[in-house]
Amino acid sequence: MQVTFNPKDTNTFASASLDRTIKIWNLGSPDPNFTLDAHQKGVNCVDYFTGGDKPYLITGSDDHTAKVWDYQTKSCVQTLEGHTHNVSAVCFHPDLPIIITGSEDGTVRIWHATTYRLENTLNYGLERVWAIGYMKGSRRIVIGYDEGTIMVKIGREVPVASMDNSGKIIWAKQNEIQTVNIKSVGADFEGTDGERLPLAVKELGTCDLYPQSLKHNPNGRFVVVCGDGEYIIYTALAWRNRSFGSALECVWSADGEYAVRESTSKIKIFSKSFQEKRSVRPTFSAERIFGGTLLAMCSNDFICFYDWAECRLIRRIDVTVKNLYWADSGDLVAIASETSFYILKYNRDVVQSYLDSGRPVDEEGVEDAFELLHETNERVRTGIWVGDCFIYNNSSWRLNYCVGGEVTTMFHLDRPMYLLGYLASQSRVYLIDKEFNVAHFLESRGMVEDALEVATDPDYRFELAIQLGKLEIAKEIAAEVQSESKWKQLGKLALSTGKVLLILY
Repeated sequence: MQVTFNPKDTNTFASASLDRTIKIWNLGSPDPNFTLDAHQKGVNCVDYFTGGDKPYLITGSDDHTAKVWDYQTKSCVQTLEGHTHNVSAVCFHPDLPIIITGSEDGTVRIWHATTYRLENTLNYGLERVWAIGYMKGSRRIVIGYDEGTIMVKIGREVPVASMDNSGKIIWAKQNEIQTVNIKSVGADFEGTDGERLPLAVKELGTCDLYPQSLKHNPNGRFVVVCGDGEYIIYTALAWRNRSFGSALECVWSADGEYAVRESTSKIKIFSKSFQEKRSVRPTFSAERIFGGTLLAMCSNDFICFYDWAECRLIRRIDVTVKNLYWADSGDLVAIASETSFYILKYNRDVVQSYLDSGRPVDEEGVEDAFELLHETNERVRTGIWVGDCFIYNNSSWRLNYCVGGEVTTMFHLDRPMYLLGYLASQSRVYLIDKEFNVAHFLESRGMVEDALEVATDPDYRFELAIQLGKLEIAKEIAAEVQSESKWKQLGKLALSTGKVLLILY
């Protein structure tokens, strides 16, 4: 009924037959190497696992089941049950940890390739399924039916990657973990904006689960990987396991604590030393959690912010949240929905004063905890903060920045790219595409000038003024904060630009 070559040994192939068996053959012999008594009825289809770690193949049969086999031990690893008619097509996806089976019952079932759990069932009402196809490197699969064909996009395009504050990037290609260092390119590299950086990729190790998310902690020492309903925290340099457990999501606080969402009804908070501090059962179904200055828990209709120390409700906001981005200062937060985003100011002094007063907090939280500064009707794909400036790419793949409610386009991206981070030392924003190509974009002078105009933090305003060469503003800030390091920095710039008299008077 079907033959397929072994991708790891192209001299061997497998054949599926209605005599209920699978035979493994070698090109140099007319006799089979061995035979698997595979099913109770005829075998319709067979496919090999393309990954390097498992000598597996999968078969589909008229007995309504699919079976995963170890062709080295000649044993059945797992039986996949659930179809109500003949299984007519099977495949291991080459890039995602899934098995796909199609049946004459009209359904396509998607199974986890490690746990063998049924993840999803597709039924498009096109009668019997006869074929399933894929293209390596793509998230699209094509399904052939009696009544036509359909193409489906599965998984997500955003690469599983994270960059720390020093420019070290870690990403996951299936279970393989790799790292690159942006600073290895060298300051003399003069690539144009959007050009792929010639980075040297190093193998860091492997992960015991299939990574669906990966994120550095604030100081860059640790990386948390989530997937398969579990999390593992590794050291970023040596990739050593430091902690693990059950989790659908794991997020970091601004000072290195973390929270895990074990289910929609249970969240645990851990200290920086990986010790459990608190277990929380929200009064609503928590569909997402977000880290940062405050711990955020989302339902489908609203978001609730809590303090990390005692998990007290700070504020409930009625908005459907797609993503959340905190500024490093902890005073600004961007809430992204499907069609727009909101910039809010967090009034931490107001919150602390209210909590210290001992007054009760109702189900809405502290009324003046947040102040809405701006609302922009634009979809955010990914975003980062640079000081008080929010940089994001939108649905049209334009790289924009928002300062003081004004949105300006920095670049028009020629392909889908996702924000990784920003390096102040190089004044560059870094993005990555789904092929793990990294590109940089120089921040525009207009963006820096706008940021200087609205920024309130003196340290940040000083850096912006130095960057723009506005020595008078930098001098005012240095005099205000009385910082010796700032006077030294200002003096060096004044000497290099011949404006020594400016800082003497």
